[in-house]
Amino acid sequence: MILFLFHLQNIGMAQTLTNGQNKTEMKTTTEKSAIEQLLFSYRDALNASDVSKVLALYTKDGVFMPANAPTATGQEQLKGSYKFVFKTIQIHIEFFIEEIVVTGGYAYAVTHSKGTALIHANGQTISEENRELFVFKKDNGQWKIARYMFNKTK
Repeated sequence: MILFLFHLQNIGMAQTLTNGQNKTEMKTTTEKSAIEQLLFSYRDALNASDVSKVLALYTKDGVFMPANAPTATGQEQLKGSYKFVFKTIQIHIEFFIEEIVVTGGYAYAVTHSKGTALIHANGQTISEENRELFVFKKDNGQWKIARYMFNKTK
């Protein structure tokens, strides 16, 4: 009888541990899904050349590190940088997510993107391919872009 009760207790402990592990995995999956949605919202804002939608996706102290351009830090510099980008080109891209890692209130994603860019100065449409690194921060319960860097693959 004692062995039977001991066995039941061990099963209960194992289930408690497993349930805790399942809850952690579910939370991580939920967080990753939220970050995927943030990335797709960012893609949509870029494709629409919508500065205000882009800014809403960044933290107040967000940093944008574009290829061959100065770093923009904070909402005012981000606004100026994206206004310049959208005045120069109209992009139509798709993000491909390679990796998302969540650790507490921070996360990062490695992505690459492919599409086209219309150069406003000459009307030429060119291929646009980049690889990207995003760092995200949980801000008032929502994931936001804290740091973003990209460079050309070609």
